[in-house]
Amino acid sequence: TYINRLVNQGKVDKAREHYKKLSKKYKELSQKYGVPVHYLVAFWGVETHFGYNKGKYHLIDGLTNLSYKNRRSAFFKRELYHVLQIMDTYDLDGDKMMGSWAGAMGHFQFMPSTYNAYAVDFDGDGVADIWDNFDDAIASAANYLSKLGWKANEPWGQEVNLPWNFDYKLVGLKKYKSVKEWKKLGVIGADGKALTLPEDAAAGIILPDGRRGRAYITLSNFRRIMIWNRSTNYALAIVKLADYAKGKQKFAPLKEKANYKLTDEDILKVQHFANRVIGAKLKEDGRYGSKTAAAVKTLQKKWNLPQDGMPDYLLLNKIKNYKSRADFMAPPQPKKPKCS
Repeated sequence: TYINRLVNQGKVDKAREHYKKLSKKYKELSQKYGVPVHYLVAFWGVETHFGYNKGKYHLIDGLTNLSYKNRRSAFFKRELYHVLQIMDTYDLDGDKMMGSWAGAMGHFQFMPSTYNAYAVDFDGDGVADIWDNFDDAIASAANYLSKLGWKANEPWGQEVNLPWNFDYKLVGLKKYKSVKEWKKLGVIGADGKALTLPEDAAAGIILPDGRRGRAYITLSNFRRIMIWNRSTNYALAIVKLADYAKGKQKFAPLKEKANYKLTDEDILKVQHFANRVIGAKLKEDGRYGSKTAAAVKTLQKKWNLPQDGMPDYLLLNKIKNYKSRADFMAPPQPKKPKCS
């Protein structure tokens, strides 16, 4: 799985090694920004494998090409402008401005616009050097997360088990209930024990692989991670690596669940159907994302299927057998009282 590629035994060992070295060194920095060191270590590990892969592309060349040969030309033109602004502000030459093919830079892979907004000159030498000065790099990452609204001392969430009669309409990153309310609905930890999270914290349930896969209850900091990168699996990789970095639990890769997911070709069929029949306005690319999930939920609701937002073969069969809007299952009508 994607998460197992990002969080493996080798990376866990490295994360623990770095956390042991850095937790004391950056204790004051962590307190200043309210971001625990083990999360910063996790971001570092996922983004650049602890600084080993910061990117080898000249940013000006790469962003110039992307500005003219990409559907996101306007975005990359703005990032190119930010690169030039950085060079002018700090009198840096082009050889310093190295990064990924898409313009991400330094130990934590900041986009140039992110650098201009959040980079920190931690050692006070006049340059926020996120490429070669790790003090500046980790302070910049902490500052960024802090400005995104990171809540100090609040956990990210935990894996959970859902009750057999769980209402999947409640699933969603922003469909908040308090942890106390989720407890009342029968949500428990994956270990079978009661949830260990702050009871008044606003939390949402997510199902990255649909109702047949793992379930997680997520708090505010998980959502902050998803501002850094909008991928749910990316955020899960961060929190799992962070937990391993600080903890002593034995590493265990995620076990593969039975594969109920559709192929890209089948997801394309779902997208085409949703556009044609319910006016979803999806990009028909065969890729599953939040907009496709929302359209799938709409279809699932119309057919009275469990509304987990995950396209599966049950939904695909409904689509294949669809003839007209009359095929959508009508909502149940209240029974009329019998006349006596």
